[in-house]
Amino acid sequence: MSNFVNFSSAAAEAEDKARDIKEFLTSPDVIVFPFSSPCGRHFSVVFIDGLTDKDLLGELVVKPLKEVGTQGDERDIALLLASPEVKECKDFNEAVSGVLEGNALLLCGGVEGGYIIGLKAPPGRAVTEPPTQVVVKGPREGFTEDIKTNLGLLRKRLKSERLQVEMVSSGKRSDTAVAVVYLSGVCRGEIVENLKREVEENEIDIVPDSSYISSFISKRPRSVFKRCGTCEKPDILAAKLCEGRAGVIVDGSPIAITVPYMIVEDFQAAEDYYITSYRASIIRAIRLVAVLVGVLLPAMYICAQLYKIQLIPIKLLFNIASSVSSIPFSPSVEMFLTIMVVEVLNEASIRMPKYVGMALSVVGALVLGDTAVKAGMISTPAIMIVAFSAICLYTVPDLVETTTTLRLLFLIVAGSVGVYGVVLLAAGIFCYLSGEQSYGVPLLAPFAPMNGRDLKDALYKSNIYSLKRRPRSLSPQDKVRLRSDKK
Repeated sequence: MSNFVNFSSAAAEAEDKARDIKEFLTSPDVIVFPFSSPCGRHFSVVFIDGLTDKDLLGELVVKPLKEVGTQGDERDIALLLASPEVKECKDFNEAVSGVLEGNALLLCGGVEGGYIIGLKAPPGRAVTEPPTQVVVKGPREGFTEDIKTNLGLLRKRLKSERLQVEMVSSGKRSDTAVAVVYLSGVCRGEIVENLKREVEENEIDIVPDSSYISSFISKRPRSVFKRCGTCEKPDILAAKLCEGRAGVIVDGSPIAITVPYMIVEDFQAAEDYYITSYRASIIRAIRLVAVLVGVLLPAMYICAQLYKIQLIPIKLLFNIASSVSSIPFSPSVEMFLTIMVVEVLNEASIRMPKYVGMALSVVGALVLGDTAVKAGMISTPAIMIVAFSAICLYTVPDLVETTTTLRLLFLIVAGSVGVYGVVLLAAGIFCYLSGEQSYGVPLLAPFAPMNGRDLKDALYKSNIYSLKRRPRSLSPQDKVRLRSDKK
């Protein structure tokens, strides 16, 4: 930046400093607004049209400086500004970054550097209920794409002096704001330090979403299993922070990241903590059974048809035999074709406009399914099994990416090896997961290694008075979260 010597000069006029900024930020939406005070002092304001609140700029900056003449030093100018967020800036790079973030840069003649004034007003949507974490009972507020709004929603629920927010940036060109949030005295310090280092050390150009950060902090980015938890609601994030985790909020993303992560988290829904423990325990068991059925049912159907036909009850076997007798494909090929049709319909219904997508999913499922059966391309049992499998997988939406991949993997093994291959693959997956960790916490905790105290809030949900201590698997600094003698 050696060409821009006027910015750091106290003798330079406001117009010269603004010209230096404009020569670097050449885009037409970078606006330079010059004006003068009654005593003849010259000012210039540099801002980006569409990111800065121009009404507040006029009321809090331009109007006070135009109405009051000042011949004082630079401290008098800062006192005249009515904005609560004013930062003195003497570095050219810092000034450019402030403008690109949506702030206004005030340049004054005879004053070294300038002032960055917090007047950001980026376009965004209102706080609404997230689409994948809908609840019948409990808060319905969800995160938005604005990091300040998300931090405000979190502060609204955690009014604690221990809540720490450390801002870092990520992305060489996007310079995306990333907030690392945690409770001091609860979350382990090494988790926060490692998290900040891994976020800052990446060398990618742009970070448009928190999924990029999740890939950076994952020790094994090519693994089918994730290493970070996700949430779209501030009450969920607040609860996880109170257990001893750290969170990552990325500007531009409505999904927050939490670490350490345990697979059992995805079987726990926010509503489990707003209903009775008996109902929550039953629902969690249903989710586990549904995921196992969704992953293994197509594979076991193939195994039964090809290798172990005695697994099928005799009456059901006669029905299946009559349905598949005219199918020209092998059971494995038939199952793959059916899964492909379901996945295509799913993708088309998501990508197409809302109302067209609804009609497409219903008409496509009915027309294609019925026509394929009548044409003898796919059997009725295959359609029923694949459809039920897809429904089961979506009972735990945060694991859909993983479980969909595992379903195909089990299907390939079942068609080529049979039941023994399915059993060996399942054992291999569990052995692999037993050795994997997320920031020092095993992915299969509290089951492997077994931790009896943490089982009270795993697949079984105990009552609130039984959860006096934070999860031992997370090794929090403050281990007690409920101080009460009630039973």
